[in-house]
Amino acid sequence: MTLQELQNQALQLPISDRWRLVQSLLSSIQQETLLYIPPNPSENSFTDLDPWTQSLIGVIQLSAEDPMESYVDYLEDKYS
Repeated sequence: MTLQELQNQALQLPISDRWRLVQSLLSSIQQETLLYIPPNPSENSFTDLDPWTQSLIGVIQLSAEDPMESYVDYLEDKYS
């Protein structure tokens, strides 16, 4: 099915169904867009830092674990 055929069929739907279709498509696009946006810190944002501080950028690798879970583990270790 071509895009034009899909558009023609969608235009034949009642307005309430078209609104639901639009909302569904928008939600899908937003979810997929958020999944594929790579974090891209601007290199220019670090130029104001001291050279020694700049040398530390990227040294620490953050884990993929949940930060809340890490903090709870930390507190349990500290106070047990």
